[in-house]
Amino acid sequence: MHTLWRPRVLGAWRVPATGPVILAVNHAHNIDGPMLMGTAPRPVHFLIKQEAFVGPLDPFLTGIGQLKVDRENADRTAISNALAVLENGGVLGIFPEGTRGEGDFASIRGGLAYFAVRSGAPIVPVAVLGTTGRDGREDGARGGRLIRALPPLRSRVDVVFGDAFAAGDAGGRRTRKALDEATVRIQERLTAHLENARRLTGR
Repeated sequence: MHTLWRPRVLGAWRVPATGPVILAVNHAHNIDGPMLMGTAPRPVHFLIKQEAFVGPLDPFLTGIGQLKVDRENADRTAISNALAVLENGGVLGIFPEGTRGEGDFASIRGGLAYFAVRSGAPIVPVAVLGTTGRDGREDGARGGRLIRALPPLRSRVDVVFGDAFAAGDAGGRRTRKALDEATVRIQERLTAHLENARRLTGR
């Protein structure tokens, strides 16, 4: 990442130095995950769609600790592997939007709340800005969902870490209602962080 582009990392000190933590990252481009892996202060284990584990990428992704997940079905193995990362005091990376999109946290899935409430691990919001071109445009399209081109070589990409927060409530509930409420709280925190990161970086 540092060879091809010019990452500017802000707030990395906000990631707890030890213990389990979840990095919740916006997702507008395919390089968002690798960009975070290359700039985070601790090794990150991402839940990555199983379709990416093909050819030489399979042993490579597995070798660096990435987790294969079936996005079409309830993948109990992936869930267990992700929880094991947190139980062992590691860092789990999640794209709360579920797939590549606008990267604005406008719609997030419930998996992030489940992992955070179940494990008790704090969430650190992360905004990756600049991977889709200036002002979110790529090849003349504003906020396109099928962005194939890479950012210009040696262009600046900002990776902004926010303050860690707990997703669960004081009572430690794990009911469906509690998870739904946690998802709302998480979305509010992630959206606020993204807005702050844009102001901070001028993106």
